[in-house]
Amino acid sequence: MSKRKDIIIIGGGAAGFFAAINIAEQHPELSVAILERGKEGLQKVKISGGGRCNVTHAEFMPTELVKNYPRGKKELLGPFHTFMTGDTVAWFEERGVRLKIEDDGRMFPVSNTSQTIIDCFLHEAKNHNVSVLYNHIVKSINPEEKGFSIETSKGNLECDKLVVATGSNPKIWSLLKNLGHTIVPPVSSLFTFDIKDKRIKNIPGVVAKDVEVKVLGTDLVSEGPLLITHVGMSAPAILKLSAFGAIELAKRDYNFDIEINFIKHEAQACADILRDLKHRLAKKQVVGTAQFDLPKRLWKQLVIASNITETQRWADINKEQLNQLSKQLTVAVFKVTGKSTFKEEFVTAGGVDLKEINFRTFESKIIPNLYFAGEVINVDAVTGGFNFQNAWTGAYIVSRSILEL
Repeated sequence: MSKRKDIIIIGGGAAGFFAAINIAEQHPELSVAILERGKEGLQKVKISGGGRCNVTHAEFMPTELVKNYPRGKKELLGPFHTFMTGDTVAWFEERGVRLKIEDDGRMFPVSNTSQTIIDCFLHEAKNHNVSVLYNHIVKSINPEEKGFSIETSKGNLECDKLVVATGSNPKIWSLLKNLGHTIVPPVSSLFTFDIKDKRIKNIPGVVAKDVEVKVLGTDLVSEGPLLITHVGMSAPAILKLSAFGAIELAKRDYNFDIEINFIKHEAQACADILRDLKHRLAKKQVVGTAQFDLPKRLWKQLVIASNITETQRWADINKEQLNQLSKQLTVAVFKVTGKSTFKEEFVTAGGVDLKEINFRTFESKIIPNLYFAGEVINVDAVTGGFNFQNAWTGAYIVSRSILEL
């Protein structure tokens, strides 16, 4: 192995492989190497989407796509006009990987396994003579007159151009900070809420299809499905809040109150409907006649929380009980006492300050010939394949920029 490469990419993940393959495919005369700190790469790809790899999301308009990025919305608009969802689909299909769209817009390989994506990357890297150097922990990055010198746990390497695609890596951020870059301190961005509340204690697995959730004392609000878990709440309604509120919720040390409108009706409108039900369903038990398309188990808990007994009929509930039920349905308050990682995926807000990156090329404004791709920069997204799309877009533009120089 030559100790000098034309291009070195630090990070054997999605963005690193994508950039390396695009460069080597277009210019086979260039020597390209990926430095991976572990004994194998692409581990985040492997666990993504529950092991199926959520490659991207079926949103094909750049102006709509950027709305899913709490940090990076403005900066990614231009890059998405260059390479986005449709280009991602075409890239993989040209290499034999067909993708499918699920009902919620997420896109997965037809095979339903992340190994398909991993195999594609490893095959393409080998086919285009990309050197993948495992167990190479980067210890220092030193700009030189012609490129960079990189000290690793396996010895020193030199290159003309350097791409950093390490994702959320504190050690690499520290090295970049030493080079003069500003690093926005990382905080968790995609997480579930820990909630201890008797209303949800015994109903894990229940899904409310369309709710509105607010973080009290803030402007944070989101809508969508809500999943009750063994430790609290999850699903898009919660995950969107965790992403867009990442910095604010960290300041509160993940202790705050949320207000949930389970039926997306105003409290007064709900009360009017309940009064009508009191007459129409007079002889039926309240707990046994779930309304508003709510799951039966959730409805029962909200009814009990309204001081309505399990045997009470609609005709028997009084005005106060009716008002309490209306509040439980439309302005139910839950106390959040912490956070948990969403499945096995770990996403952070933070990284290289976006002001220090030229988003036409993804090159550093501070150090020439240094490029970034993926979550090493201060860009993050809601769940659904959007973080990968940022990786593909950034890596593609990096490869194109390098090749045009």
